[in-house]
Amino acid sequence: MRAVLLLRPVYFLLLLLWSSAQPLACAQSSKPAAAPDSLKPGAAPLPWLDSLLTTAPALRQHQVGLSITDATTGEVVYGLNEARYFTPASVMKLFSFYTGLQLLGDSLPSLRYFSRHDTLFFQGTGDPTFLHGDVPSRRAYAFLARRPEHMLAYCDIATPPPYGPSWAWDDFNYYFQPERTAFPLYGNTVRFYASAPAPARGKVPARPQRVRVLPRPFAPLTGPATADEWAGHNPDQHVGRAQLDNRFTYFPAPKKWVDEVPYRTSRTLLLRLLGDTLRRAVVHTAWHPRPQDSIRTLPGLPVDSLYRRMLRVSDNFLAEQLLLMCATQLGPPRDSLSSWRVIRHARRTYFQTLPDKLPWVDGSGLSRLNLVTPRSLSALLVLLHQQVPEPRLLNLLAGGGGQGTLHYRYKDAQGPWFWGKTGTLTHTCNLAGYVRTRSGRLLAVTFLNNGIPGDDQPTRNEMQRILGQVRQRL
Repeated sequence: MRAVLLLRPVYFLLLLLWSSAQPLACAQSSKPAAAPDSLKPGAAPLPWLDSLLTTAPALRQHQVGLSITDATTGEVVYGLNEARYFTPASVMKLFSFYTGLQLLGDSLPSLRYFSRHDTLFFQGTGDPTFLHGDVPSRRAYAFLARRPEHMLAYCDIATPPPYGPSWAWDDFNYYFQPERTAFPLYGNTVRFYASAPAPARGKVPARPQRVRVLPRPFAPLTGPATADEWAGHNPDQHVGRAQLDNRFTYFPAPKKWVDEVPYRTSRTLLLRLLGDTLRRAVVHTAWHPRPQDSIRTLPGLPVDSLYRRMLRVSDNFLAEQLLLMCATQLGPPRDSLSSWRVIRHARRTYFQTLPDKLPWVDGSGLSRLNLVTPRSLSALLVLLHQQVPEPRLLNLLAGGGGQGTLHYRYKDAQGPWFWGKTGTLTHTCNLAGYVRTRSGRLLAVTFLNNGIPGDDQPTRNEMQRILGQVRQRL
């Protein structure tokens, strides 16, 4: 008994020493704690992919996010920073695309109208295809030109401001930022076609560069640059527009070229262009239908003609106008084309099941106020694959080696193996779409890069190399 009492203090001392050392031993023997935005539950570790991402020199100095999900089953395959928010740029068009699929039918709403006595009253729905240079439609043109009514009366409808939230003000001169309007004409841009100048040959005098302007009403507003305007001129720029009015200046060059510049919209200009185009007088009046007036919507082009162009070449204007057209399907107040209402409706109705909240402010992704996580984009890709037949879905997206932003990438001797949407802003290079693996599996992949310091070509090359390994190994 005395021996037990003598050993008891020793026992307690040993117990105290063991308990104090236990946390250190556990920390040394267990795996490091997972980061909050590491692999989602159920995703198996992929050490080879971890190594590719962490050792790539082109990915070391900026923020990188990658999410891979099985497009058919929804099984999470891999994630790196997939719960962090990134600036999405033009991959945001995938949310506009999905919203259009839910709200629009098989054809675009071209315009709304009703007839009373000898007057046709009409208003825009946001349809961008009226004599558009790349997705041209003559349906509304033919409809208005052939109407038997004596008078055509255009009626205003409330629309958002010409530029979206946080758009760069000094991009007004670039083709990718036309103004948003209810009734666009010619894509709200002017196109310039310059012939090559001809040197003098014998008795034939030299011929300076000639510039053809379409639509033609803008030709008198276009002229060659003066000596002062040449000073500090960017050699990559062929045409410049005054910031606040439609005066265009072109810079002659030794070769032929084509350029496209947005024009500044207004109701007065719209009525003039419509009258010149239709060769009929068009007046402005208020939209005041009476109970007995039958309001109808003129169907336009098939929706896929717009989706395909918007997604393949990342057309910002088509994406913005798509949300305006979606507003016509939301019900009262119908006399409003509010992209904000559409975004709010879509977030509440279609995107509640996404893993993360969706800060979303425009249709094109031009705004840096948009934010998205890689896993939410991959979840959207899974939704699209569930609801759109795969052949149609892949055909609408840019495909490797095909037309659009992936023309020179993601293709081998067997054909394209990636279909998706790119997203590019300064310091931003993103990709979201589908990889067809060697085993035949279709993976939904989101690969986001923000804060790239300088040239993004090394990042693009590294993305292709890594996704090529994903294709080979998964």
